Amino acid sequence: MKIATILGTRPEIIKMAPIIDEISKRDINQVVLHTGQHYDDEMSDTFFKDLEIPTPDYNIHVGSGTHGKQTGLMMEGIEEILLDEKPDIVLVQGDTNAVLAGALVASKLHIAVGHVESGLRSFDMTMPEEINRRVADVCSVMYFIPTEESAINLLAEGFSHKNLFITGNTVVDACFRHLELAEKRGFENESLKSLDIENMYNILTLTMHRAENVDVKERVIDIIDALKELDDMNIIFPIHPRTKNTLESFGLFDELNNLEHVHVIKPLGYLDFLLLTSKSTLILTDSGGLQEEAITLNVPALTLRYNTERPETVTAGGNILVGTNKEAILENARRILSDKEFEDRMKNAPNPYGQGNAAKLTVDAIERYYDEGLLDIKAPEDIMTSFTRKMAEIKEDITVNEFEEKENALIHMVFDGEEMIFPNDELNLNGMMISYDKRE
Repeated sequence: MKIATILGTRPEIIKMAPIIDEISKRDINQVVLHTGQHYDDEMSDTFFKDLEIPTPDYNIHVGSGTHGKQTGLMMEGIEEILLDEKPDIVLVQGDTNAVLAGALVASKLHIAVGHVESGLRSFDMTMPEEINRRVADVCSVMYFIPTEESAINLLAEGFSHKNLFITGNTVVDACFRHLELAEKRGFENESLKSLDIENMYNILTLTMHRAENVDVKERVIDIIDALKELDDMNIIFPIHPRTKNTLESFGLFDELNNLEHVHVIKPLGYLDFLLLTSKSTLILTDSGGLQEEAITLNVPALTLRYNTERPETVTAGGNILVGTNKEAILENARRILSDKEFEDRMKNAPNPYGQGNAAKLTVDAIERYYDEGLLDIKAPEDIMTSFTRKMAEIKEDITVNEFEEKENALIHMVFDGEEMIFPNDELNLNGMMISYDKRE
């Protein structure tokens, strides 16, 4: 078996490192392809060395560009490599343009696609990430899903539960694995060393890069106004180059940079940033991945967005959506600082993303699919049978698997009277409402 993994950005490299590691441990043939979507050395290339994983076999070096141009260049380069390498499955992770390009190309070549971190939905079609993740899911054969809530999203869209694997999120694997490396190494960044982070108190780590925030001057002003009043915190802001350029164009960068309690620094290497996160009192972010890392590291998070494809972090209690509203930012930040019970409740929120074995569960599933021939994509040989879609209330002890075999059916949704439940094969359906397809 040969597994090809496509990477494009820093979060993908971070989250796929445990899976790449797991594939290597099992001596499975693998090919790692880097699209070069993040082209700044500080943003991605050094990761492979820092995370102790092999450097990519291929790098397309697409750099930046419009969505169409960047995705087109990726597709051209990925297609050439996949035609040459002929992998049995292509793994993509998340919701970037690299995911979109990889999933489209592989599916068109009739190569199975495995989507790691599938099923996330913000239901905001203005976000390019939402379009990318939805298209990738349509192209996939195997779905590696962080939570049951994300699995329900896919079931609601008509995907078969037999192809869905609730593995947890590899961000947990990555945090545990990489924090150990970071603590062993200590801070290497000179800015962090000079700030003496180890002896600093009330650290607020800020990240802000989404266009819907940084490209809207009114929103940026609201955030900066909130930061001004949080002068009892030490705010560390590793600023994205694009964010810096935008703030300068608005005439706001110097105003922010001159605040005594705000420390604007260059982007950090991943291990330095992870170590900084672990020592923070509070995270203020518009990043998706950092919402996951914060709850994994038991650090309260306030998210500068009005929606999130990580709603489980909010439901669990470790994350609060504050948008860019100045008063919401201040109210919640001050409460975390002043209300120990509230802070502890956020810090101790249960992690919805698993226990750190997502990589193992992912590769286990791939090996089983390969052994059973389920990665082979072939034209159907049997004449299509008709089916009817039905709903029923089950009033007997019968499992999902037993019902499907007895009725020649495929169950889509299960409702227990209060919420939707994922239809695991061994789930007892007695007392449940179900929707299903019955084949004739």
